[in-house]
Amino acid sequence: MPMRALPTTRSLVLEEEGGWLTVWLDRPETRNALSGEMAEELKAVAVALRDDSPVRGVTFRGKGGTFCSGGDLKGFRAIVEEGRTLEGVAAFSRAAGELFHMINALPQVTVMLVEGAAMAGGLGLVCAGDFVAVTADARFALTETMLGIPPAQIAPLVVQRIGLAAARRIMLTAARFDGNEAHRIGLADAVAQDAAGLAAIEGEVRRNVMQCAPGAIAVTKELVLAAPHLPREEMLDRAAAGFARCLTGEEGREGVAAFLEKRKPCWAV
Repeated sequence: MPMRALPTTRSLVLEEEGGWLTVWLDRPETRNALSGEMAEELKAVAVALRDDSPVRGVTFRGKGGTFCSGGDLKGFRAIVEEGRTLEGVAAFSRAAGELFHMINALPQVTVMLVEGAAMAGGLGLVCAGDFVAVTADARFALTETMLGIPPAQIAPLVVQRIGLAAARRIMLTAARFDGNEAHRIGLADAVAQDAAGLAAIEGEVRRNVMQCAPGAIAVTKELVLAAPHLPREEMLDRAAAGFARCLTGEEGREGVAAFLEKRKPCWAV
């Protein structure tokens, strides 16, 4: 199917090749801080990818050797100086949370490649990915409490990624750590020495993903994300329905036939 039109962006660079989209955060003068404009552009990209897109994987990374320094503090100060009501500030926070959860729930496989630093909201964005690769010297911290605010909207994603105990420690102490420690605590799936190493790791992930059926991946992600929150009976029903749709659909029929006929399925590149 044709690629759904991606949005025009000013703070992102979008590169699509062979069914894979790379989303570059492109505000290097701010170390790729998440401005309001960038957040809205990321949402627009997520919407374009969410429904009937031929893109099978998405990589997020940062221009200028840095992943993301977190929220744009100039924007935060402007909110305070504008004298917004509590309800207005809460609405701003909720909109930010929607962005992180939209990326977390994308039906494609998402890869986060981190070099330089991923701080505060940037670390939250990392936690929304399926696969995370970092350089050994990359820097991480959840610095919000040092600024007098909580890491509110990203907290569930941090817990989802690294578990409650480690999440409490890094959120409540604003501890700084490097790529090797990120790997030790489960934030990162792989560690590279440099950008070339990140590219090699990403290449392997791409090759693996392109052997998998995109519809089956989407259903699998849906089930994995639902599993911690649904009662057992409801989870059993949802898993059964997802399995039935896939097995009786085009992908399931093709996958089983290809295996029995000792050939590659049509989606395998």
